[in-house]
Amino acid sequence: MAYKIDKNMCISCGQCEAICPNGAVSFKDGGYEIDPEKCVDCATCAENCPVQAISKDE
Repeated sequence: MAYKIDKNMCISCGQCEAICPNGAVSFKDGGYEIDPEKCVDCATCAENCPVQAISKDE
């Protein structure tokens, strides 16, 4: 399962995009999204999100 970003909590700081080792995070349609095809569940984005807006998509 990939991770997901709660757009209501996200402050669009860009930290998740900058830190993702697989380029799975990108800014689209006014907010950040995680591409489940590129996400390898490393949790780097979730661990570094300053507002805890990223969680496992189950």
